[in-house]
Amino acid sequence: MDDLLAPVRQFLHCETPDEWIAMAQDPANLPTLLIDHANCENKAALTAHSLVRRYCLPKGKRHLLPQLAFYRELDALPEKAEILGKRTMADVSRTVFAELERNPLLFPMVRLIQEELHHFEQVLEIMAARNIPYGPVNASRYARALMQHVRTYEPATIVDKLIIGAYIEARSCERFAKLAPYLDDELARFYLSLLRSEARHYQDYLTLAAHYAGEDISERVSYFGQLEAALICAPDEQFRFHSGVPRSRGER
Repeated sequence: MDDLLAPVRQFLHCETPDEWIAMAQDPANLPTLLIDHANCENKAALTAHSLVRRYCLPKGKRHLLPQLAFYRELDALPEKAEILGKRTMADVSRTVFAELERNPLLFPMVRLIQEELHHFEQVLEIMAARNIPYGPVNASRYARALMQHVRTYEPATIVDKLIIGAYIEARSCERFAKLAPYLDDELARFYLSLLRSEARHYQDYLTLAAHYAGEDISERVSYFGQLEAALICAPDEQFRFHSGVPRSRGER
């Protein structure tokens, strides 16, 4: 586990504050934690799907991409052509997907979609077993605040989005590992089981960001790392999976 987490911790600019861990291990906050975790897994899949739609297909062909529900039905990750249903397409569409298959974004994002949807279903199963209803929980400021700094021209836009994706996945990985020792055995095992995929996801995002940039991205990576750490370490009104330092009741 140390070998797996070392690059994640080196990538992040701060550790999760102890105050957040104290809040997260409180049984009274478990429903909020699990609901928000489920939402995060679903949003991660949606984000990856939107990247495939935006950057893998021309606008007039985006309707050919399967809906998100398609990926829930896959038992294992098939070849790219099977993922996209290419075998059932008319010849006129095959040239589009022949080019699509060469897009470096496609395969890692489809794999990520599958895994995040699987994690989403796992969280829902844990909640159901504990009689925790899947109710509405407002999103944290975290991802929204990071996205406010995305540049508005290409390829800078996709580079920034991919870097942000890397930080979200890395932070999830770090929090799973740091929180696991304070949870019951079932949740601890579940969170530790997620580490390998989350660590790979952040690396996939970084690799793709470097590819689309075509140049050194270390300065931009550092820029978002500082923003991300500031959000994690700043006082936060809400308690969520990616929230900052919880305010005490007297401070609210």
